[in-house]
Amino acid sequence: MKKNKMFIILMTCLPWFSIPLLGLKTFKRFLPSSLTLVLYLIAEGRLAEKKKWWWFPFNIKPNVLGELPLIIGPFFVGSLWVLKFTYGKFNLYLLTNIIIDSLFTFLGMDWLKKIGYVTLVRLPKIQLSLIFLIKTFILYGSQFLYEKVFSSNAFK
Repeated sequence: MKKNKMFIILMTCLPWFSIPLLGLKTFKRFLPSSLTLVLYLIAEGRLAEKKKWWWFPFNIKPNVLGELPLIIGPFFVGSLWVLKFTYGKFNLYLLTNIIIDSLFTFLGMDWLKKIGYVTLVRLPKIQLSLIFLIKTFILYGSQFLYEKVFSSNAFK
């Protein structure tokens, strides 16, 4: 269990060391949509907990989602990076997300299960892929709406 705690800490913190490489302008530009995705993921995690889609065999703290380290680490920071390199090129964005999500679903989940971090319970991997596809559209759509509402000129 001590190894898992260290892994969870690293998984949460290491992606944040790449934030300065994004640049402040990029960070500010994509922060609102990435935060929207974080809120969605937290709500989805609560639903998944009730529906027993997946199971985290430990608690960080009572009433804290087991996937919170994934959400505030690689998912949050990863969404900033994906948007930085692909926003405005939807086909590239979609392809990039399908590749990343497929790698996570079909390889990453097996490894996370092997180390005892998470197990899919009532959710086949193909359905997990579809859930990731929904998140792909939520992230891009929220960024698109944000820039429509707050004028894309403010970011150029």
